[in-house]
Amino acid sequence: MMNVTALLRRLAGSDCHQHSQHSPGDLPRIMIIGSPNVGKSALFNRLTGRYVTVSNYPGTTVAISHGRSKILSGSFEVVDTPGMYSLSPITEEERVACSLLTGEAAHVVLHVIDAKNIERMLGLTLQLIEAGLSLILVLNMADEARQMDVRIDTERLGELLGIPVVETVATTGEGVAELAKRIGEVEAGAGPARDGRIHYGADLEKAIAEIVTPLGGGEGISPRTRALLLLQEEPGETQGLVEQVGKEHAEHIGRVVRDVRAELDHSVHYHVTLAARRKVSQILDVAVKFPAEHRMGFRETLSRFCMRPLTGIPLLLVVLYFGLYKFVGEFGAGTMVDFVETSIFEEHVNPWFRWAVSAVVPWQIVRDLFIGEYGILTLGVRYAVAIVLPIVATFFIAFSILEDSGYLPRLAMLIDRAFKKIGLNGRAVIPMVLGFGCATMATMVTRTLETRREKIIASVLLAFAIPCSAQLGVILALLSGHPYALLAWVVFVGLAFLLAGLLGAWVLPGRKPSFYMELPPLRMPKIGNVVVKTYTRVVWYFKEIFPLFIIASLFIWIGQVTGVFQWLIRGLVPVVRVLGLPDGAAVAFLFGFFRRDYGAAGLFDLQKNAVMTGAQLAVAAITLTLFLPCIAQFLILKKERGWKVALATGGGILVAAFVAGFAANNLFAVLGVEL
Repeated sequence: MMNVTALLRRLAGSDCHQHSQHSPGDLPRIMIIGSPNVGKSALFNRLTGRYVTVSNYPGTTVAISHGRSKILSGSFEVVDTPGMYSLSPITEEERVACSLLTGEAAHVVLHVIDAKNIERMLGLTLQLIEAGLSLILVLNMADEARQMDVRIDTERLGELLGIPVVETVATTGEGVAELAKRIGEVEAGAGPARDGRIHYGADLEKAIAEIVTPLGGGEGISPRTRALLLLQEEPGETQGLVEQVGKEHAEHIGRVVRDVRAELDHSVHYHVTLAARRKVSQILDVAVKFPAEHRMGFRETLSRFCMRPLTGIPLLLVVLYFGLYKFVGEFGAGTMVDFVETSIFEEHVNPWFRWAVSAVVPWQIVRDLFIGEYGILTLGVRYAVAIVLPIVATFFIAFSILEDSGYLPRLAMLIDRAFKKIGLNGRAVIPMVLGFGCATMATMVTRTLETRREKIIASVLLAFAIPCSAQLGVILALLSGHPYALLAWVVFVGLAFLLAGLLGAWVLPGRKPSFYMELPPLRMPKIGNVVVKTYTRVVWYFKEIFPLFIIASLFIWIGQVTGVFQWLIRGLVPVVRVLGLPDGAAVAFLFGFFRRDYGAAGLFDLQKNAVMTGAQLAVAAITLTLFLPCIAQFLILKKERGWKVALATGGGILVAAFVAGFAANNLFAVLGVEL
């Protein structure tokens, strides 16, 4: 998604209007840009068929998706960028997207907008036209616009803007063939000449003319756009100006900027925005017809219900109950796990593993590696496929349905005010909800948050108080027969989440987070989209997570052979006894270090053989949920936030988890409750 130029990489944190030193790719590049939630990724999938490569832009933790076009004649590289609202970036994602536009040569830029919100989004289109980019305007979600009786004359709009305009519905593929045709024409040099210049008033136009001359030509954005950014004192343009144009020209530009800012009655940004809005209004008056009277339909009513606390919170509880508890917890962790583990693995797969390995391997120590108590096949593969996979898959289905329906951005709006109390904003709901699927993946997604402070707080909360789907499913199954124990677990983990967030917001310096999010339409999820998203995530699970189960089993085998594993268990036994748990829980906690869901599955196994009371189950579930992040999450945390944050987080969590478990055990004992 968004890029940072060579100067930005030297000046960490500066904005994105400098020239990149990246050499262009071997293939002609199609760049997809636009605000969040307008269907860029869906269009990317239509053009490429699938995600091919996802990599961080150099010097950042912002991911960019690359793929080869599958539907265009000839070979093209397609780049999917993060969301951006203007050429004046605020977030790291916007800076990277802006740098891609201004520093990476693109044969075609697709500006994707929500057709029904064209009035709000066309301003960026005009900025891109003025910047001199080879542009196609993609009016996505055209079906939603038609349903709302927003009528757009694409031919007339294209004439006024001087660029090709195409209506699409990326989720169904409508209009994508026409878009492919237009891309071919633009690449071949066909299409109308551009004339999207905005008149900013006599004072600003005079200042622009005086700045453009010393700036000269060159690659990247047009001198006129650079002049506008300098007049608005964008850091990405002002930094390094002396090196680019010389001291004398830089001083002249500085005088022009100061003079015009002194003459204007409002800020330059105000006048630029006002002029752009006037231009947008003039264009829309000719090319677009809006409904005479807006009538709020069922979808909009439901959308508002999702975002109002009085109605949104009960709706959220319904979603959590049926989506997580019933579907993931009972069906995934109960019905599916019982079937796969008992009917398939215990009756057929594990006996075959034991027979095959015993027939081939004569050495007992090597047999133990594969089919021992903690063997790669009998434990690692069984946990990964029979216990964790059904839970993860059902969660991915539920998450894909919520994602495709448009509910998640509304949930972000609902909890924005509450999240600001803990130093986050509503945007953090995405990694938090994703953390219930896999906290490792969710930690990577925290890179979409605006500030380092928010990223650290979100990463700590994910490592501390957000159980992954596998762990959550096993815990829900474990506590399903003890409703009061389940309630105690929810209360303790919820309080831990809140206290950790408040402490993080208090300890870490930084400005309060702001929040703005484009709302996609609320719609019935499409089965095809849900299947593709679920399949992609399950493939990711097998590629990224499944090998970790094998590695964990290998480490456990090494620990057994060397005696380290038994030594660690003996060291943990006094701790679990203090928590009021049976000695066997030490094995589950040790498993939890390798993978949280490993530990939860171990606790599930323990309950089968050593019946624990409701209070013991609650204490074990609370402690294990708040326990150390698994190795994979810890390594991602180190990669994203650095060693200091990772080690401090791990140490703090280890202490806090056992303190919480000790407090819960003593509270239950004092109250004399068995739950």
